[in-house]
Amino acid sequence: MTNRERVLAALHHEQPDRTPYAIGFTQKAYAATVAYYGGDGFLRQIDNCFCDMRANPGPRDLWLDKNTWQDEFGVRWDRSIDRDIGNVRNQVLHEPDLDLIEFPDARDPAKFAGLGDACRRGTDQGKALQFCIGFSLFERAWTLRGMEALMLDMIERPHFVHALLDAICDYNVALVEGALGYPIDAVHFGDDWGSQRALLISPEMWRTFLKPRLARQYAAGKGAGKLVTIHSCGRVQELFPDLVEIGLDGFNPFQPEVMDVFELKRRYRGRLAFWGGVSTQELLPRATPDEVKAQARRLIREVGEGGGYIIAPAHAIPGDAKPENILALIEAVNEE
Repeated sequence: MTNRERVLAALHHEQPDRTPYAIGFTQKAYAATVAYYGGDGFLRQIDNCFCDMRANPGPRDLWLDKNTWQDEFGVRWDRSIDRDIGNVRNQVLHEPDLDLIEFPDARDPAKFAGLGDACRRGTDQGKALQFCIGFSLFERAWTLRGMEALMLDMIERPHFVHALLDAICDYNVALVEGALGYPIDAVHFGDDWGSQRALLISPEMWRTFLKPRLARQYAAGKGAGKLVTIHSCGRVQELFPDLVEIGLDGFNPFQPEVMDVFELKRRYRGRLAFWGGVSTQELLPRATPDEVKAQARRLIREVGEGGGYIIAPAHAIPGDAKPENILALIEAVNEE
């Protein structure tokens, strides 16, 4: 089977010839592994199942200085400490007024320049083609308005929050519709809703503000016969019934620190596939290589049985992960 065939089988709850995998690095983890290995030759041992692609950024997307990146919405990210994502340092919507922001044009043909070539390369490599939208709804709202302000708005100015989320949803749906002109297999949305302890907002607020827009976003892909996957960090499993209801196919990152990944596979077998499951907080930084291999093999054997699973670290591998453990994981997921 090709990686594409493995992904499609897994997300349709069919047994592939082997469990597909995806391994990604933060900059610090990559640099540490290169130093340990004596070069980047270990990358040739990684055969990730996905080819991820995104819409092209607009003219506002640029580096303002060596540590400050501005995205296409005008949000400025301080990357002096976290070089991969950063921390928001401005408030685009300093008042609850949508006239303060000009959304990027999601229907500009330039957004998709090069996507056809990317699809051909991914197809040639036998990978599943996944169109990704990061910071897609709740995260986009709070990066524009500020976390504290948005949460207050949900109580004091709900009509503004509905209008803001509708505008973000319109943009995302237009992006998906543009991507559907290409031979993608899945649409992936990034949108963190949880902390290590609980949801960031109440389930009732999630259902009021987010669920209807999520359903519309997912339907844009599902209506065209595409699979839909999401990324949401944190303890969010109480939302799984809602996500299944609105058509979600695969959930990432499946954090073992905050959920019982083996029990959840049993509970949602045949209804929701999972992607992740390898601990980046405990296993990769603290275990031995043999322990990493043993856990990876158990995940493949138990969670991967019958399909419904893509094995991966529960996030891009962080800088404190031991390089020898990263190499052990790569070896384990490549076993036939």
